[in-house]
Amino acid sequence: MSTKHPATDERVGSHGAERARSRVPRWLRIVLPALLIIVWLAAASVGGPYFGKVDEVSSNDQTAYLPESADATQVHELLGEFSDSDAIPAIVVFASDDELTDEQIDAISDSIEDLDGTAGIASDISPAIPSDDDRAVQAFVPINSDAEVGDVVTEIGDALRASAPDNVSVHVTGPAGFSADLVESFAGIDGLLLGVALLAVFIILILVYRSFLLPIAVLSTSLFALCVALLTVWWLAKADVLLLSGQTQGILFILVIGAATDYSLLYVSRYREELRVSSDKWEATLRALRGAVEPIAASGGTVIAGLLCLLLSDLKSNSTLGPVTAIGIVFAMLAALTLLPALLFAFGRAAFWPRRPRYEPEVVDAENGMPARGPWVRVARQVTRHPRLIWTVTSVVLLVGAFGVMQLNASGVPQSDLVLGQSEARDGQAVLGEHFPGGSGSPAQIVVDESALDEASDILLDHTGIDSVAVVTADSPSGTAPVTEDGISALGPPGTPVPEPTVVDGDVMLQATLSDAADSDAAAETVSDLRTQLADAVPGALVGGVTATAIDTNDASIHDRNLIIPVILVVIMLILMLLLRSILAPLLLIATTVLSFGTALGIAALMFNHVFQFSGADPAVPLYGFVFLVALGIDYNIFLMTRVREETIKHGTRDGIVRGLAITGGVITSAGVVLAATFAALSVIPVLFLVQIAFIVAFGVLLDTFIVRSLLVPALTYDIGRAIWWPSKLSRRAAENGLLTQRSHKHAR
Repeated sequence: MSTKHPATDERVGSHGAERARSRVPRWLRIVLPALLIIVWLAAASVGGPYFGKVDEVSSNDQTAYLPESADATQVHELLGEFSDSDAIPAIVVFASDDELTDEQIDAISDSIEDLDGTAGIASDISPAIPSDDDRAVQAFVPINSDAEVGDVVTEIGDALRASAPDNVSVHVTGPAGFSADLVESFAGIDGLLLGVALLAVFIILILVYRSFLLPIAVLSTSLFALCVALLTVWWLAKADVLLLSGQTQGILFILVIGAATDYSLLYVSRYREELRVSSDKWEATLRALRGAVEPIAASGGTVIAGLLCLLLSDLKSNSTLGPVTAIGIVFAMLAALTLLPALLFAFGRAAFWPRRPRYEPEVVDAENGMPARGPWVRVARQVTRHPRLIWTVTSVVLLVGAFGVMQLNASGVPQSDLVLGQSEARDGQAVLGEHFPGGSGSPAQIVVDESALDEASDILLDHTGIDSVAVVTADSPSGTAPVTEDGISALGPPGTPVPEPTVVDGDVMLQATLSDAADSDAAAETVSDLRTQLADAVPGALVGGVTATAIDTNDASIHDRNLIIPVILVVIMLILMLLLRSILAPLLLIATTVLSFGTALGIAALMFNHVFQFSGADPAVPLYGFVFLVALGIDYNIFLMTRVREETIKHGTRDGIVRGLAITGGVITSAGVVLAATFAALSVIPVLFLVQIAFIVAFGVLLDTFIVRSLLVPALTYDIGRAIWWPSKLSRRAAENGLLTQRSHKHAR
């Protein structure tokens, strides 16, 4: 094994860079960085205004994300054929602690009729319907699907409260009410979320670099990358190539800012190293790029590969997230490898003011390319002294935390719990359930062959979870006619003709009002039971509606989770094998990352159940948590192990581990804190799914940064030694030179 002094390597690299510099004219060294900055500035200027236009190409309709084969999807597509209206129903509930008088009911009816003609509201508003206990009244107000649902719901609520009788409360709920809640919750994505994330990153960068100009350069890189990514995604969504939602938008923002900042930190670290041994900033830029390209490209490529595995998903909300976020990672890498080097070249050493790196090659030679002191040198020293104890203890602690996964309830959450904090729709649904059947306004929709109408009706009417049944008909002002045990009821006095059901391609549609709230477990059990009974008695029957959509979404999420997680593991493992030219090292890196994910999920389950008191979690939460933690968590192992391999080639495996940990410790820790802070910013959006993802990923990244990458991986690798590189040539090299190892330990002390 060669024992050439690292300074010699530095000088050889320096001469190579000098030759490269001499071949580049001075004018081009000025023009090229300026041109890169101008191109990025122009692209970001075009993309910036699109932050306020994302809602033009996004949708939060759950049915739009279901696979085409789902019952709920097929029923939803047939709705337009059975009815001319595709309006979204809002349920208005008036309630009082006492029985409502005739005068109060008349006043309520008048206020409901006054809504007719309001912009965004369809003309077929239902009449006021008193409850059996005479303490509440409900009405169905259809809202045009192309209207701004949130604005219309707010206008309806304000108008009805202004005219409501004294001591009568007014709530707007139903599908339109919950949609309005989501719209209001996602309204903070463009401003609040972005502002909190950028502020958190800026504060961390100030503390890390103790500089003002450098954090601005790094944040500009992240923000420009996001602007260009958003511009690209917006036009792809406009062309119906991608499907956007508020959830996807929020994750895109956070992922691009976090990833671009991480890659920027890695480049800045390399650039600062090179400024100490290079007097010329062009030379330092070239050398820094050479050192940063491989880990950044490998890291970004791994994340992209993991994200694109989501294309295998049945749920379009998952499958579209893959390419959307992959596009974001591409621009994050490009910005970190083009825009940031151009900015730092323009600023030179002044970028680090007031702590400018000095040109001191003699000091670097004396340090042998490794820090002489610092916290990560001390950590490296402990790893070399007690490797087996460290990796054993950390593994046991992580395993204990992972047992909490058994308490994770990821079987879905009620629609009423999707939005955290105050929710008028949730309050309205609670009031509705006190006085009316819980499923009012959100019926199960059943499509059966016309010849099976009576048999299907009997099954529905006999079920204890069904309050009433109606058939869709064009002969009724309301669009439906009641169905009883005696058949379809006449809509007028005795002798009135029985209305004919609407028939579409030989099928009819029944609407069954559920006894329980449409988003409750009891309603889900009712719909699942109906599907089973109808499948046996009426083959070909389809059951859709709000409850069926939630069931099909949960089933698809579970399928996606079970399929995609193993695929991601295999893909990332193959990439690591190619990158590290090893089989054993990637297996251990994947194992430690999965263990870290299990611990993060286990601790999250305990926090969700016993601290935050959440009702449960969406089945997609473990999948999203896995994708982000494994794809992003492996980043830090890539940053560490690529540097360890680089040092191993020069100094041997164990010495390389010590040097790699000491050199990369600060930058990787900073990157982990930044990424955790950006994902934590997701919690400012009061949507349960995003808050849970924010906690899992933020906690998991910190776990990866401070425990797995800092202690477990180095200690385990050090204990195994050169065999970690099996079957590459590094594993067959002679044992490390004792002198080098001793010298490294001497510096560590």
